Amino acid sequence: MSVSLNFSSLADGTIVSPFSRLRTLLDGIPPGHERAIDLTLGEPRETMPPFVGAKLAEAEALLAKYPAIKGSDDLRQAIADWIGRRYGLPGFVDPAREILPCNGSREGLFYAAFPAVARKDLNGRRPAILMCNPYYQAYLGGALATGAEPVFLDATQETGHLPDLAALEADGDLLARTAAIYLCSPANPQGAVADETYIACALRIARDHDIMLFFDECYSEIYSGAPPAGALEVAAKTPERFRNLVVFNSLSKRSNLPGLRSGFMAGDAKFLENLFEVRNLIGPQMPGPVQHVSAAVWADEAHVAANRRAYVEKYDVADAVLGTRFGYRRPPGGFFLWLDTSQIGNGAHFALTLWKRFGVKVIPGAYLAQAGSRGTNPGETYVRVALVHDAGTIREALERFVHVSA
Repeated sequence: MSVSLNFSSLADGTIVSPFSRLRTLLDGIPPGHERAIDLTLGEPRETMPPFVGAKLAEAEALLAKYPAIKGSDDLRQAIADWIGRRYGLPGFVDPAREILPCNGSREGLFYAAFPAVARKDLNGRRPAILMCNPYYQAYLGGALATGAEPVFLDATQETGHLPDLAALEADGDLLARTAAIYLCSPANPQGAVADETYIACALRIARDHDIMLFFDECYSEIYSGAPPAGALEVAAKTPERFRNLVVFNSLSKRSNLPGLRSGFMAGDAKFLENLFEVRNLIGPQMPGPVQHVSAAVWADEAHVAANRRAYVEKYDVADAVLGTRFGYRRPPGGFFLWLDTSQIGNGAHFALTLWKRFGVKVIPGAYLAQAGSRGTNPGETYVRVALVHDAGTIREALERFVHVSA
């Protein structure tokens, strides 16, 4: 289930950003259209909450103080209140012990690997960190930085674009040395959503083998139908409460504030206390004004509902333009399209052709994944398309896609 990667892979060029790989692929090739459209970066461009600037200015004096690594009481309470409203858990989450703000979910996802590996006694065996495949690069970075073996759990069409938990549960030797499992719902890039049964199964596996379950839910507020289930709401129904579970979320996608670098971790109080100590030594604090504005943003839902309406409009465009081309089906969550280009060539070939002939830039799916248990890359024949522009631009870009398939 793994490839040969270690700590040096982070610095010797073995592992590079998908965006760096794309730059190399397209280097020196001009776009084949006078109006180039970039659909690579998952950087939301809808309207941010209108009060952000005023709130930042209101807290300007906080720049003269070192901010608390645990965040302000107001921010932690605002996050706890949001969790309570979103998942039907009013007053359930302890903001003092079960919430830890971080500088965007990426920072939290990376640092969480350190105490996860440290708590696991393996009698000299190399720890393993498991991750959905395709994966978010912070998962792999955390695994390699802690000396753990990264193990890639393929999430394919055959498995509903989520890792096969039944197959994982059958591998007792692997689970015995696993320190953490990273899962993402709604999934990036496929948009698949884990239901309560799936989450409960993942949590049971984690507890049976004393593994930390890291649930990345940064796309939780972008969905087309019913709100996706959350791991905290599933865990809250168990006697163990949040044991062995940490959930990660942020304001980047929910509130169109990727530059604010504001997120949180919530769950297992004992684990978060250990993670707090790690971050208190080597991690960055969230600036005071950012904490102040973040508390206000978590308290507001009007802008979030407006964002969802905008994404629904974009998916309506995709429905109309693509139909069933490229295996397209409207995903239940997230803002990416995961398009199968196998009838035309692999994802890299399609991305190169699309740029060279039609001036649309997308990410080859293979750049977001690694070879898994079958020795193949589950993203090889896909491209990822970020629906971050306005609906008119999305329509124009997808209409160019259709010509590639002709």
